[in-house]
Parts: sequence; C-alpha cells; structure tokens
Amino acid sequence: MDNPARARILKGMDSDSDILIVGGGLNGPTLALALAQGGFRVTLVDARPAEKRADAGFDGRAYALALASVRALDAIGIWPELAERAQPILGIRASQGHPGKGAFPLFLGFDHTEIEEGPMGQMVEDRHLYGAFLDAMTASAGITLHHGVSVIAQETGDTGAQVTLDTGKTLSARVLVGCDGRDSPTARRAGIRRWGWDYHQTALVCAIAHDLPHEGIAHQFFMPTGPLAILPLPGNRSSIVWSEASETARAIAALDDDAFLEVLRPRFGSFLGEIALEGQRFAYPLRLTVAERFVASRLALLGDAAHGVHPIAGQGLNLGLRDMAALAEVLITATRRGEDIASPLVLERYQAWRRFDTMKMALGMDAVNRLFSNDNPFLELARGLGLGVVNALPGLRRHMIREAAGLNAAQPRLLQGLPI
Repeated sequence: MDNPARARILKGMDSDSDILIVGGGLNGPTLALALAQGGFRVTLVDARPAEKRADAGFDGRAYALALASVRALDAIGIWPELAERAQPILGIRASQGHPGKGAFPLFLGFDHTEIEEGPMGQMVEDRHLYGAFLDAMTASAGITLHHGVSVIAQETGDTGAQVTLDTGKTLSARVLVGCDGRDSPTARRAGIRRWGWDYHQTALVCAIAHDLPHEGIAHQFFMPTGPLAILPLPGNRSSIVWSEASETARAIAALDDDAFLEVLRPRFGSFLGEIALEGQRFAYPLRLTVAERFVASRLALLGDAAHGVHPIAGQGLNLGLRDMAALAEVLITATRRGEDIASPLVLERYQAWRRFDTMKMALGMDAVNRLFSNDNPFLELARGLGLGVVNALPGLRRHMIREAAGLNAAQPRLLQGLPI
C-alpha cells in the first residue's frame, strides 16, 4: 500500500474506519481480511455472536469452493489452515433420471486430470471455514469486530457513511459494504430494488455418512422435481443439496430422521452403500434475486446481497468470492492511484466488473434448472442426448471444467492466487 497516497486521501476525514462491512457470514470476513492486508481500517458488524462453530461439532453444512476461490483464500492467508481439512473435488458426474429408477445411461463426466491446474475445487465444512475467518480477523490489527449487534439505520453523505446499531451506538466509515444476505436490509435502506422470481423449490441440505468411498467425485442428479447434488466430504461422507417442489419439501423436512432417509434413499441410490445422517438438516426456499444496482452513494453490495442464484453447481459462495476479489482490487488500486475510494467512478468500476459475470451465471443456472426440472419425455430424450454429446467432445468438456473451476472469467488478482 502506498502510504503517502493513502494519507492524502484520508486527510480531513473523520471516521471510525475506511470500510464498514455489514454482515459476517462468509463473504464479509474475506473482504475484511483482503482490505486489511491492503492497509485499510475495516469495521465488520455481525448480528450473530462470535462463536466457534467447530465447538459444537459438525452441523451438516459445507461448501464447494472452486479452484479460483481456493486461490483467493490462499492469497489472504486462510487456505493453509483449511487444506488438511478439505476434500478435493476430483471429478463431477451429471446425469438425469427418476427416483427409484436410477440414472439414464448417457451422462456428462468431468475429470480433474483434463486441466493442468489440479483439482477443480475443494469441499470445506462451514465450521472450519468460518473458524479460520474468525481467528484471522481477531488477530488482525486492521479489523474491528462488532458481534451480536444489528444495524437499524444508515445514511450516506458527502463526507462518509454512518450506521446506527440496535444498541444506539453509531459507526462511521468512508464506504459502506452490504454483505447481509438475499433480503439485504442495507440494500433496502439505500433504495436499491431487486428483480427475480420464485422457483417454487426448496433446498434440503444435510450431510450423510456412507459405507463406500466416494473417490472425490461430485454427483449432480437431475430429477423432474429438482436436482440432487451429492458432494464429497473428507472420509466416507457427503454433503447433500436436494431441491424439491416446496410443498413436498416442507412435508419431507417435517419428517424424523429415519423417515427422511427413507425418502432420500430411492433418490440417492445404492452406489455408496448404506447411508446415515450426520449433523443437522436445513431447508432453504429457492428464488432468483438480483439487485438492480450493485453500488449507490458510498455503498457497494457483495455476495447474496447483490445476487442470489439457484444452488445448481454450488456457485453461490464462489460468485460472492469473485465479488470480494474484484471490490478489494478496485478499492486498493484506487487508493494507490490517489483516488477517492468513495467516488462514484471508483465504485462503478466494481459494478462494471461484476455485473456481466453475475447475470451470465444467474441466468445460466436458471436455464439449466428449467430445462431439467420437468417430466417432459421429449425434453428428457433431448437432455440425455445432449449430455452424451458434450461428454464425447473433449474440447467443450475441458472448457466447461475450467468454467466450473472459475478459471475462464476475467480474473482479479486474488482469484489467480496473487496479492493485490
């Protein structure tokens, strides 16, 4: 960081921090760490208490991190702590079929050996990922944490942004960043509207133990009522993201564990032997939601606060980490150039960088879900033939592998594993 340039920018500014981040899920902490390493003073407000989720054991939640996301975590110093607890994704197999009848013979398979960079991604449990973030933020002199409090009001002006907490305390910064989820209060208070639609599907999320090894292969099984993702975890365990029609999902979610497994088994199949639940079960209603703008006066939106997509291919968190890397690079580069980081021209660079990639991913996942989530026999035949044809074309398959790994987009430096 060019400290003289930074001093010129900050001269005359009276604020608690340079950047104030609202939301402490996963995207907020990564942005805080990246910006703190770039020399910024960062404040993060998290409505949840500061707790080590690992203390309570595995709760069933895990994330698929694309290779580019892993590189970003390595660049901010988090990945070394996570590497030995992660499960490499060595292959992906996409197929379609019906519950209890198994998969159709034609499928699409990806193998990590088809690209030079290594595994396409890594599976990491939520407790380990958040724990690493919390440790790093607590140890950083550039980050101030406010846990267990909520923002109830915000305003921006010529000299900065200010938020009011539910305790009555006020915090100020030069730029406000909303990382507070799909229903982002930060976006609402800024007058940013959203567009999208309800999928009338609900994702049932859990983890299972199974008798046979998964060999690091992730499975995406498309059924008429919605896709079932089976994602490898360390050991003989897998993460499940099972999308069902919402009415059916509510009934399944209300079942006890034994009855839940009875419904899951015919969809899951027997290829990994007997299965048993591990941790808790979660249910998340699914809808497409995209903010009309990612920036406003002295404000930027990141992750789910900017866009919420269908969980096919597990790209939600990866999209957020792409946002993080882009915003961090835009702000740090602007400071080195002697620019005002709160300038509309600076913040617009972030929006321009991320808008197209976000729309491409959101609409792409929407199209895949609509194509496969139906029982049309003609589409069923066409889908099967399409999967088989793509599987037989090495060049196209390699391109899709690189896309899944996050390697084809215009990459910020962090996603290349490079410091800003």
